[in-house]
Formats: sequence, C-alpha cells, structure tokens
Amino acid sequence: MWFNLKRASRATDASLRRDLAQLSESQTASSEISNREAVVTGAGRDRFVPAIIAVVLVSAALYFGRLVLEPVAFVLFTMALVEPFLKSVEARMGKPMALILTILLALLVISLLVLAIVWSIGDVGHWAVANVDRFQSLYMRANRWLESHEIFTVDLSNSFDSSTLVRIFQAVAVQVNYFMGFALVVFLFLMFGLAEMSEFKIKLEALDKKMSGWSLAETSGRIAEKIRKYMVIRTVASVVTGVAVFLFTLSIGLDLAVAWGVISFVLNYIPYVGPLVAVILPVIFATVQFESWQMAAVIFGSLYLIQFVIGSYLEPMLTGTALAISPFVMLFAFLIWDFLWGMPGAFIGLPVTIALFTIWEQNPSTRWIANLMSTSGAASESLHE
Repeated sequence: MWFNLKRASRATDASLRRDLAQLSESQTASSEISNREAVVTGAGRDRFVPAIIAVVLVSAALYFGRLVLEPVAFVLFTMALVEPFLKSVEARMGKPMALILTILLALLVISLLVLAIVWSIGDVGHWAVANVDRFQSLYMRANRWLESHEIFTVDLSNSFDSSTLVRIFQAVAVQVNYFMGFALVVFLFLMFGLAEMSEFKIKLEALDKKMSGWSLAETSGRIAEKIRKYMVIRTVASVVTGVAVFLFTLSIGLDLAVAWGVISFVLNYIPYVGPLVAVILPVIFATVQFESWQMAAVIFGSLYLIQFVIGSYLEPMLTGTALAISPFVMLFAFLIWDFLWGMPGAFIGLPVTIALFTIWEQNPSTRWIANLMSTSGAASESLHE
C-alpha cells in the first residue's frame, strides 16, 4: 500500500510539473504575440504619420505649383490622345511629316474649341445686352414676389442695367482670354513634347531594365490607352448632349439654340459642374424670353432630364465599366482636383486619377489601393489573379 501511495505521489508531481511547463510556454507565447502586435502597431503608426505628411506636402506642391504643373499635365494628356495618329502617320510618311501633321491636327482641334467657346459666349452676350430691359423686368417681378411672401430682398433695380451685364461678360471675357493663353502655352509645350516622344520612350525602356516587379513603359502605355478610352466616351456623350439640347431648344422656339447646343457640348467635358451650368443658363434666358415660369419649368425639367440620362447615368456607367474605377472615387477625385487647380483641375482631374489608378494597379506594392478604388467586379478579378 505504501508503494501505491508513493507511485501516486510521483504521478501527481509529474502532472504538476507538466502543467507548470505548459503554463510557462503559454505565457512565453503570449508575450511573444504581444511583442509582435506591439511591433506591428508601432510600425503601422510609424508608416501612417509619414504617409499623412507626404499627402499634405504633395497636395501643397500641387496647389502652389499649379501654374507650372497644369500645362505639363495637359501636355501629357494631349500627347496620350494624339499618339495613335502620330504612330500611324509615321509608319507611312516618316517621323518629320508625322510630327508636322500631328501638330497641325492639335492646332486645328484647339482652335475649333476656342472658336466655339468664344462664338457661343459672344452670341449669348449680345442677346443679353440687346434684351437688358427684359432682364430688369424679370428681376423686379421676382423681387415683388419675394416681398409679397415676406422674404428679405435687396433692391438692386436702379443698378441693374446694361452696364451690369457688360461687367458680367467682361469677367467672362477675362476667363476666356486666360483659357486662350493657357491653350497657347499648352500648344507650345506640345510641340517640344512630341518631338522628344520617341527619345523619352527609349529612356523608359532603359530604366525598365533596372527595375523589377513592374514596367514603366508598359504602365505608360496602359495609361494612354485608358485616357483615350475615357475621352472617347466623354466626347461621344458631349456630342449627343449638345445635339439633344440643340434639337430641343430649337423645337420649342428658344433663341440661341445653336449657342446652347455648343455650350452644352463644351461644358459636358467638365464633369458634374458643367452640365449644371448648361441647364441653368438656358432656363434663365428662357424665363426672360417667354416671361412665363411654367415654360421655364418645362425647359428646366427637359434639359435636366437630358443631362441626367446622358451625363449622370449612362456616361458614368460606361466610364466606370470601361476603366474599372468606382463612380464614387471619380466624384471624389473631381472635387479634390477642382479644389487644387480650379476649373483646369475639374477637367484634367479624372484623367490624372486614371493615370494614378493605373500606376497603383501595375505596381505590386500599391495594388491594394487600386483594388479599393476599383469597382467590385474588377477588384474581385484582381484578387483571383
């Protein structure tokens, strides 16, 4: 019996030692896990703060350097658009003739765009000055209606005359002159950029040999392809919008139907804000011409329906599907670039976002950012690859 008790005591001691060893191992493992979590948390914190600082510094550089960076961005954007034409002509006629014809084509497109803007604004301005009495009458009627409903108004009837409209269109003319000067600077940069495009590609290919994981030459080609696809969609939508607005305003007898169609075509290149302005302006002039709020309401509803169906529904769907970028990201990018660069940023912001999205998509270390920005279908396909 004494032997059995001793054996049981030994078994108990062995079991106790095993439990103490397991407890020690568990505490050691828990300590290692805690240390690893602390390291990861500290590393994440160490990466997060520099990332925020980098974003702030880059945003400040983009904002304060916009006078230099805006033309460069537009030049790269234009070069991406004309590259297929340049290659096609170069294969048939040689590099010098291809360069000349490409520059002439770019000059023609820029000139037509500038002339369309100047003509449409001038036509609208002349009509407004010739009908200033109607505008003043409309203002006074609106003022009386607001006063009858006990809504506070400021009486500006004495100061609202032809000189007021002249000052408004002078301010618009200043912006148009700035646009013309900006287009001239972009065109001059474009000539030098096109002349050095082939040498720049050779430099990219040489740089690719020193890199691993992704190719700059392939990435730049994909960026150019996506930008061209985006501009094709945007141009088709702008043409359809302009024609639809022209036919509608012509059918109801609204003056300046051609001008409204041209303005709608041009402003559709500026996402979100442009279509809104293209709706409000004809409604104001329609109210003055027809002197009827019912007619103005009909025109507003019809123009808004045109802009909504084409610009706010079909076009974002096609753009998002073709480029695999989330529509919410596109809207957020528009707001950011509009804040940084103003109206030029509102136009060029989405192409710049497309370029950044493509770079992040091609680089393995930043591909997760592209997955967050992409549509759900594109992100899932990327994860399965």
